[in-house]
Amino acid sequence: MDLLNAVVALSNYVLIPGIAYGSQLAIGALGVTLIYGILRFSNFAHGDTMAFGTMVTIFVTWGLQAAGVSLGPLPTALLALPFGIAATGLMLLATDRMVYRFYRKKKAAPVILVIVSMGVMFIMNGLVRFFIGPGEQQFADGERFIISARTFREMTGLAEPLVIRTTQGITVVTAIIVVAALFWFLNRTRTGKSMRAFSDNEDLALLSGINPERVVTVVWLLAAALATIAGVLYGLDKSFKPFTYFQLLLPIFASAIVGGLGNPLGAIAGGFVIAFSEVTVTYAFKKVLGYLAPAGWEPDALVQLMSTDYKFAVSFAILIIVLLFKPTGLFKGQSV
Repeated sequence: MDLLNAVVALSNYVLIPGIAYGSQLAIGALGVTLIYGILRFSNFAHGDTMAFGTMVTIFVTWGLQAAGVSLGPLPTALLALPFGIAATGLMLLATDRMVYRFYRKKKAAPVILVIVSMGVMFIMNGLVRFFIGPGEQQFADGERFIISARTFREMTGLAEPLVIRTTQGITVVTAIIVVAALFWFLNRTRTGKSMRAFSDNEDLALLSGINPERVVTVVWLLAAALATIAGVLYGLDKSFKPFTYFQLLLPIFASAIVGGLGNPLGAIAGGFVIAFSEVTVTYAFKKVLGYLAPAGWEPDALVQLMSTDYKFAVSFAILIIVLLFKPTGLFKGQSV
């Protein structure tokens, strides 16, 4: 029984949160790697793009809730999500027309576009804080749990209850659907094949008659969808706070680079590597070891490698190690 309790405790605090967080990072990293692979620059505004899309979704969610519209056991934010994606897509297309297109036509070096994206990042961050405020916002509704502590205890009789939140289940299911849809689009549709050709060899793609502006438009729309979905899933699972999304830029970029920047499969793998690294290193294993250790040998300390205040340091450390020893990442993307 103690072994089962230890497995349940580990699932509650490491496995399930790691899978949910990894799914969120993977979707966010897919947006980063898509922009890098096709537009050839690292978009530092991606975290605040997530915040912008989530903000619009929250406003629409509040409007629907005030009108009495809901999805029953599911969060109302799922109904508002398409509005967030549409608004973010329009915002990114406008930003491209007003900012990025000028430097793209000048064939500016990638580092110039990176600096420009940092300027866009600060502007977006300011806009989000201005409209929704800097504080924490809650917008989740519907059923809170798929499996609650009481239900699990009644079913199994174990002392340690397994708890799975609805938002965690939605995150994993949505991530599977999004990844499957993206890979189908890139591999099966004519536009997706044009994007891949443009990414592999821009000059040859232009000679083949591929319209570069159409490719750019589709990339920004896909990036808007991925950023908004990742941001809303993270906000539902945790909470929405603009500065948190600014901080998320580090683990998202680390996920993309660890997996292989420009490689969609690498972005997914990197997301889970970073997520499980952060969760495992910052988890206090006292409860798990308390179940497994012989009587009288239970640890008094938390058995925690690093405080949760420093979880982003884990992403940074992994990022540095990968850049030093394998700059192309696990799946051989483009070196940074």
